Amino acid sequence: MLIKRDIFNRLRADVGSYVQILIGPRQCGKSTLLSVLGQGKYHEVTFDDFQLRNLAESDPAFFLTQYPPPLIIDEVQYAPNIFPEIKKTIDQIKKKRLLDNLSGEIEVLFYLTGSNQILLDKQVKETLVGRASWYHLNTLSLHEIKNAFPELKLTEIMFKGGWPELYTNSALDPVKYLNDYIRNYIEKDIIASAGIIKKKEFHTVLGMLAARTANILNYSSFAKDSGVKSVTVSEWISVLERAQLLYLLPPFEANLNKRLIKAPKVYFLDTGIATRLQGWMDVQPLLTSPQAGALFETLVLGELVKCITNFGKNWKLSMWRTKDGEEVDFIIDNGQGRFLAIDAKLGIHGTDAIKIPPNLLKAVSLDQIIVVTYGGKKMQLSKDCLQLPICDLTEYLLAWDSFI
Repeated sequence: MLIKRDIFNRLRADVGSYVQILIGPRQCGKSTLLSVLGQGKYHEVTFDDFQLRNLAESDPAFFLTQYPPPLIIDEVQYAPNIFPEIKKTIDQIKKKRLLDNLSGEIEVLFYLTGSNQILLDKQVKETLVGRASWYHLNTLSLHEIKNAFPELKLTEIMFKGGWPELYTNSALDPVKYLNDYIRNYIEKDIIASAGIIKKKEFHTVLGMLAARTANILNYSSFAKDSGVKSVTVSEWISVLERAQLLYLLPPFEANLNKRLIKAPKVYFLDTGIATRLQGWMDVQPLLTSPQAGALFETLVLGELVKCITNFGKNWKLSMWRTKDGEEVDFIIDNGQGRFLAIDAKLGIHGTDAIKIPPNLLKAVSLDQIIVVTYGGKKMQLSKDCLQLPICDLTEYLLAWDSFI
């Protein structure tokens, strides 16, 4: 079964670039998405194939004669010599269009995917600057999963995460799949590209991050508990963030600097990786575990971030936490003077109304606070507080942003 991705229409509507680059973790569905977008009109190659990779590296001009555009290249970062040749091809086409006095829509000639942001940063940005459109894709959002599988239970989604194959291939064991992913991608690909030497310690920090997802990030605490210097922990977290596995949620910026906690909160962008690193073997006890609240907050964060990237929103996401104990999980600034406060509460049947923190009201203008819950139904809990099931979150946000 093909799962429709929310970013599809954005990619299809982009008629201003010859090159589209889609970045995201391995196995999140990038190549499948582009294959559907290409409608069978594009050659498709992957640089996971060593022969193709070596050909593109050793003789990129000849490679493009064998696989001319329109072309989809998967894991393009592994053959950096192809980028100058793509640039040359694009520049020749642009020059010809100029000489022929052509205008109008531009056909995408190259769809490129990459799972390693570190290598892409080194190799692509300088070569294709001004010639490519960049997009980010992560694992399936809850919105995408529920559209495809409306009867699926939320606990199963939290346990599996958003990895497409776990939903399209029922024969796969989620525990084994995620173990393989952690071992083959996170522990090998990322460690190798980042030049990390202390592999055992890196894995220890990775497990600690999973245990502390949705918590304030304290580098000193990580360093003390892992035996690794805090500057090294910071570097490793930065690597995982660039690989789109972690998300650091910054504190809200306001004229209350002495009151606001300045450290960010750290989250995994996919709950499946977090639950696997925490050691969960089965979905059943998840909701009654001590980690349930943090995992649900992690799911909400992932939904917010994926909504922003999938629909191309220029929203700024932050959190509110003061030394006086005031706290709101998420603040969305839509960049046009509108703000939305969101709190995640693991309520199976609903939750009680909460009040907007007084200092937050001094900083921004808010009509109400949204409490995102596991279950229940959309309802006004008080004049200032709306309960919203997480399954309705993306549609609510899109409607909120379009409302004038």
